[in-house]
Amino acid sequence: MPMGHTATAQAGTSGLTATEHRLDNGLRVVLSEDHLTPVAAVCLWYDVGSRHEVKGRTGLAHLFEHLMFQGSAQVRGNGHFELVQGAGGSLNGTTSFERTNYFETMPAHQLELALWLEADRMGSLLAALDEESMENQRDVVKNERRQRYDNVPYGTAFERLTALSYPDGHPYHHTPIGSMADLDAATLEDARAFFRTNYAPNNAVLSVVGDIDPEQTLAWIEKYFGSIPSHDGKKPPRDGTLPDIIGEQLRQEIHEEVPARALMAAYRLPHDGTRECDAADLALTVLGGGESSRLHNRLVRRDRTAVGAGFGLLRLAGAPSLGWLDVKASGGVEVDRIEAAVDEELARLAADGPTEEEMERAQAQLEREWLDRLGTVAGRADELCRYAVLFGDPQLALTAVGRILDISAEEVRAVAAARLHPNNRAVLVYEPLAAADDDTAAEGADAATADETDEHEGADQ
Repeated sequence: MPMGHTATAQAGTSGLTATEHRLDNGLRVVLSEDHLTPVAAVCLWYDVGSRHEVKGRTGLAHLFEHLMFQGSAQVRGNGHFELVQGAGGSLNGTTSFERTNYFETMPAHQLELALWLEADRMGSLLAALDEESMENQRDVVKNERRQRYDNVPYGTAFERLTALSYPDGHPYHHTPIGSMADLDAATLEDARAFFRTNYAPNNAVLSVVGDIDPEQTLAWIEKYFGSIPSHDGKKPPRDGTLPDIIGEQLRQEIHEEVPARALMAAYRLPHDGTRECDAADLALTVLGGGESSRLHNRLVRRDRTAVGAGFGLLRLAGAPSLGWLDVKASGGVEVDRIEAAVDEELARLAADGPTEEEMERAQAQLEREWLDRLGTVAGRADELCRYAVLFGDPQLALTAVGRILDISAEEVRAVAAARLHPNNRAVLVYEPLAAADDDTAAEGADAATADETDEHEGADQ
């Protein structure tokens, strides 16, 4: 079989291993055995996301994610879902700035079915792609935009902050959902050209994790994927480089029918895959990662000016990452009061750094999240694909926690001082159109916080 392979069992991997292979057509394959439960996960990452789109055709990557479930040469209509679910499996697909992925979790004895299904649509989707399926899924995506962005409280916040944080013309200026106008403008030929360019084996990584026989799995992969031709016409994504600091505070005030005032902000942070990005992740965890964080303790528990306060990291490899601040105000509290308190906490971290207890708690929290991702076969398959596509080395997924635990308190303080200040952020201030009583406002803000979590997921849909 024309494949080479490597295997590692490095310190910090908790004994997990992965082997790497490559087919003659360029498809990268990563396998990881785990016989704890009789299930197997198949994950396929294509190196295409919204950053690869051009002006006037935004949303095409996400639209195509939907089209991939509309049938292929051997599987008609909704057959992909029907076959996987009928075999006791689960499946889905998502789109982000930097990739599109498809995944199934199957009973181990149904692994061959999942591999055949993924290969059939990689190799023959154009046989089923027609005007009817194009119009059907265009309407589905437009309705998704209405439900997740346009018609929910704070729904366009992520889109607005992205557009503020990355200048016009930048590959990350628009979110994967795309605009209504561009979705209407996309043609069937646009979709076909997009597929030919991006859905080729040499633009993908396939990972299979779980209760597998590696030799048999590789034989199936060679059988079903090996004859699919590669494609060499893809252009690299546009350069996403930007200065480390925005250099000013970019600000919008929005008057909408929202349940409570809100302060949201995006800070420009180091690229994913760097030590500085790991330090920034710890800084944001100290500041806003859960109910033990500084901002929650200050704004929700002590000052009682907010009903929710969170600070998280959107890791990006091809552009500066974003630190996402989200605070929903209590009752009639003014946003200016909340913003002043936030800036005090940022300045305090920049001056003094985290305490030893805060560092231990933040590192433990990120370690638990890493273990949660790698603790399931589906999560591990996704992480292996992520590191292979974005950083060229799936083995990095198995040792990521070691890099987090190696960060010092001084590195956390330094990144906070350099990046977490008013001249390096885009800000949204939400003002409700009509005043609400305290109970209604607080109740609505809690719901909006949940919607905002879905919004971040929605950006990846």
